[in-house]
Amino acid sequence: MEENKDIKMTQEIRQAVADIKAAILQGQYEACKGVNRIQLAVYFGIGKYVSQHSRKDAWGTSALETISNQLRRELPGLRGYSASSMKNMRKFYENWNMLDVQNPNSTIAIAETENPNSTIAIADLENGQQIDIYHAISINDIKDFPIEDFFRLPFTHHIRIIEGAKDMSARYYYIHRAVEENIASDDLPAFIKNNPYKDQKLMPSNFCQTIHDPVQMRKAVTMFKDSYLLDYINVEEIGVRDKNDVDERMIEKEIVNKVKNFIMTLGDDFTFMGNQKLLEVYGIEQFPDLLFFNRELNAMVVIELKMGEFKTSYLGQLMGYMSILDKKVKKAHENPSIGIVLCKSANREYVEFMIRDYSKPMGVATYKTADDMPDNLRKALPDIEELKKLI
Repeated sequence: MEENKDIKMTQEIRQAVADIKAAILQGQYEACKGVNRIQLAVYFGIGKYVSQHSRKDAWGTSALETISNQLRRELPGLRGYSASSMKNMRKFYENWNMLDVQNPNSTIAIAETENPNSTIAIADLENGQQIDIYHAISINDIKDFPIEDFFRLPFTHHIRIIEGAKDMSARYYYIHRAVEENIASDDLPAFIKNNPYKDQKLMPSNFCQTIHDPVQMRKAVTMFKDSYLLDYINVEEIGVRDKNDVDERMIEKEIVNKVKNFIMTLGDDFTFMGNQKLLEVYGIEQFPDLLFFNRELNAMVVIELKMGEFKTSYLGQLMGYMSILDKKVKKAHENPSIGIVLCKSANREYVEFMIRDYSKPMGVATYKTADDMPDNLRKALPDIEELKKLI
């Protein structure tokens, strides 16, 4: 009986080699079309296949090593399919198995078919289009999933994030940061260990109470920080001798002059609509400082700039702007506007207490200019004129 069992195990391993080899070859063919997401699709499918078989102890303890060695014999020069690599594929699948789709149109799936050689399938869609990984992984019901960043991130980065972050929201955060800042995979463990996800400070706001769509609410909550460094604004460059002579209009003018820098400070998908834009209702004219549109939120974002400490009257002023924007400017398909008070200083607890009863989505953030930076840090920064010469 023991001899028959060994023969059966060998046949299963041979079948596994054939199945994985077929998936690799098909994946290499599709990857020639130039997409990282195809490689992720292959790894996801192989990871599922390995998970379903190895977790049931059907293969035995050395099966992955045997499969890997045989694959290298049959595919000379093959890289990335060692036993440890296939364990990482299994880890990749098991940690993202909520994305798995069980349907015949899946781009990548492990299907029980009559043909044993197509157990791991990378199949064309029914309409004959090229492979589309977006139809392989079910993301429709997973809120805030970072779709674009997920597929842009190389496989090794994914493994580093899986190993370093257990919380799903933290993984979303690190996927986005890794793509946005082009963080090397070798640097990711130390980056995650420093735990910037936990240390991130979100802007005090009433978004949770005033934005009723949960996806929209979370986007707004995570989009804005509690403090911004406007280090491209320098009082000396403005031409003011005394810092006390600087007023909000001067800061606003500098922001408008360097609006590209300001948009990069705010984040992605912001479009500048203007400053001191005329808003009029019942013959009364209002002029908000800065007006933007954010594509991700599909909403206008109005920013009121203040030089001093936060005052509750700023919220009332901001709410007036937003009422006019929503009534007179907002288009039917857009979401209600969002308001931000940007001031030099604010007591966070006080802001959170005072803002909670306002009916429109608003938040309060602070900012610092280059002149607010410590002298030793300012001296350490390269001279602007020298940088311009180098460029």
